[in-house]
Amino acid sequence: MNVAIAMSICYQGRVMKQPSNVTRSRGDLPAPAADRAFDQLDAAAQRAHLDDVARRALARWNLPADSALRLLSLSENATYRVDAPTLEAPAALRVHRTGYHSRAGIETELAWMAALRAEAGIDTPQAIAGADGGFVQCVDTPALAESRFVDLFHFIPGAEPDESALAGPFEQLGRLTARLHAHAAHWQRPDFFERLVWDFDGCLGTRSHLGHWQQAPGLDAADRAVLEATAACIRERLAGYGTAPQRFGLIHADLRLANLLVDGDTTHIIDFDDCGLGWHLYDLATALSFIETRDDIDALVAAWLRGYREIGTLDATDEAEIPTFIMMRRMTLLGWVATHPSADMAIEQGESFARDTVMLAERYRARLA
Repeated sequence: MNVAIAMSICYQGRVMKQPSNVTRSRGDLPAPAADRAFDQLDAAAQRAHLDDVARRALARWNLPADSALRLLSLSENATYRVDAPTLEAPAALRVHRTGYHSRAGIETELAWMAALRAEAGIDTPQAIAGADGGFVQCVDTPALAESRFVDLFHFIPGAEPDESALAGPFEQLGRLTARLHAHAAHWQRPDFFERLVWDFDGCLGTRSHLGHWQQAPGLDAADRAVLEATAACIRERLAGYGTAPQRFGLIHADLRLANLLVDGDTTHIIDFDDCGLGWHLYDLATALSFIETRDDIDALVAAWLRGYREIGTLDATDEAEIPTFIMMRRMTLLGWVATHPSADMAIEQGESFARDTVMLAERYRARLA
């Protein structure tokens, strides 16, 4: 895959140089003024702005300005389906959030996805080069004096796995996750490798990539005390668990059923936007995102572990920390919901998400006691 390795990034409307071989956290990049201006817009204005960015980006791939654009999802990024007479099939256009990833970070994501396809036979999104040969384009939007990264992919047909009976899909998810981890352990990383780090600080600390749980509405003083104590417990346990290579490495970091697309006998893994360095079991925790209160959570974990162990290895010490990773992920999501109120998934969660998180924290600490 001809992934450009230029180390300059388009950020806050100016070019910044990045050193090679860094694993950057989002906390290293303060939110640009343009991003703050975007956050001040209401939902309709934000949508209109993103639509404008997507429309402007079409020219980077020599696509007609009047190509049909349809918003597919709005989360950390905005993803559009593109239909154009010059395309043999639909494409998916991704408009990135400002300040979240550098150019090198996005190119690293694309490089890993390409390697997974070529070296491990794992079906992942395939990027389309722009007219200039680059896979990552930078689009200026004068209205907010900002620049955003945009990339384009071949459209992947299919649907999410059947959720009427989750044991089978979760076993498959565990198996796929182990294949990812096995490839990552031996992958020759490019010189420009740069991704987020999902350690404690990257999830719940001062440089939390997805937002700070303390900003969540609906928490009273008692709730905050429970969550603060829980975070301290998580930090202590993970410090003891450690970051040995068999436990910590390159992970997907958002590998849930919603990020699988099944098309006949083919299962595609999508949305590598959060991939980075983290604990392998964090990928299990992400599989349970937003469903941590289900009564059958233990059965889902068991199914995931069955699939994972067909390829990967987990010992009793690993299993003992599964509740810790699930709780850390849940609190990380609380920060995301609090700071991304216009995202589709955040809207779906409603006000009960914070209350349920406190309940889960109390249950987690009682379980440890």
